[in-house]
Amino acid sequence: MAADYERERLSGKLLHPHSRNRKSIQRYLGSRYTQQNTGFTLMEVLVVVVMIGILSAIAAPSWLAFVKRQGVNKASDVIVTALQEAQRQAKIKKTSYSVSFKSNSNIPQFAVYPVGVTPTWRNLARDLGIDSKQILMGTNLSAENTAGTSVSYNSSTQVTITFDYMGTLPNANFGTIPSGSTEAPGLKIVVATPKTGSTTLASGYKRCVIVKTLLGSTLTAKDKDCD
Repeated sequence: MAADYERERLSGKLLHPHSRNRKSIQRYLGSRYTQQNTGFTLMEVLVVVVMIGILSAIAAPSWLAFVKRQGVNKASDVIVTALQEAQRQAKIKKTSYSVSFKSNSNIPQFAVYPVGVTPTWRNLARDLGIDSKQILMGTNLSAENTAGTSVSYNSSTQVTITFDYMGTLPNANFGTIPSGSTEAPGLKIVVATPKTGSTTLASGYKRCVIVKTLLGSTLTAKDKDCD
């Protein structure tokens, strides 16, 4: 009996520890919990800030270049659409329609309008929701429906492609066939990213729309094929 009583007494102590022991355990656990949930040290914060700065410096130029390239691609699509719209309207309304291009204070502009009507100019960059400094527009047009020898960027001189009532190009001159080629260069409208610090020099990234036949058919090209 004595042995049984002693076992029960010991079991009670284990199952119901003294209140002082419970408080010590609680203080111990509370201390560990507090230590595990303390904030970052100043050194850790500085390391994170430096790492973010380095990653941003690496990623920013690539991101900006990507945005500019996207702007060029979208601008090229707008020009294709403008030419197609002028040709379609010429056929529907049985009258000549023109697409004109120029730059106003280095801002690329275009207009689609019937011949004999004052053109309403549209800001190519603003229509796309981009900064006008992100794109250059150029053409090789030296006169209406006439290709010159080179592409000129951000010219304030208005140049024009005109479709007659049948949607064809009257009196078109697609330029001189270059040496080593079998095709004339065609009427080119080029959009490019500018070289750093320049408003008239294009970088190597270019997209262009080329009109190459009397029927007014268009094709797109890029980079060196746009020169």
